[in-house]
Amino acid sequence: MTYLIAFRKNKGLTRTEMAKKLGISHSYYEKIELGDREPSRNILERVKRTFPSFDMNIFFNEKLHETCNKGN
Repeated sequence: MTYLIAFRKNKGLTRTEMAKKLGISHSYYEKIELGDREPSRNILERVKRTFPSFDMNIFFNEKLHETCNKGN
């Protein structure tokens, strides 16, 4: 979730602040960043609504590469 982490930090937000803006718990958001949980479509829609500059293409390309690399 490198892009998500970089995006949050670029906005100057802590994990707690980001979670609050998205209306989710800090622990759930942290699990998403750490890769322990996959963000639901609902969460991704919240991110896009809250931060229109969030580039979903970069996010999904990163996820695709992570998935491909797990097979190696």
